[in-house]
Amino acid sequence: MRRIIAIVLIGAALLSLAGCAADQRSQTLTETLLAYGNAIRWNGFQSALQFVDPKVRKAHPLTPLDIARYQQVRVSDYDDDAGAVPVSQNEVQQMVKIGLINRNTQVERTVIDHQTWRYDPKLHRWWLESGLPDITQ
Repeated sequence: MRRIIAIVLIGAALLSLAGCAADQRSQTLTETLLAYGNAIRWNGFQSALQFVDPKVRKAHPLTPLDIARYQQVRVSDYDDDAGAVPVSQNEVQQMVKIGLINRNTQVERTVIDHQTWRYDPKLHRWWLESGLPDITQ
């Protein structure tokens, strides 16, 4: 009987720990998405680049033309109301509408950014796998 009680208690403890890990991952995702949205809105795309997975940044570095394009626009809206949709335990996708104003012409337009975020369990951090938004759409 003691053995059964011990097994049940150990199982409950493991389930509790798994729940805590999932809660931490969810909390980290919420904080990351908020910080990334704020970086896009207020600090610009250079700041938001720090959220992109370093492997992606290395494989697809920003060119001087890309940087010039990002500097040519100002973000007027960042609509992430649709929220993140889980794809797997360590991956979510999110669709965001971004309003952009061309600094030269003052013309506003909207682009759709399809984001893929991956959780790194070693670093306890979410990385943007899809890169910065394509503002040339």
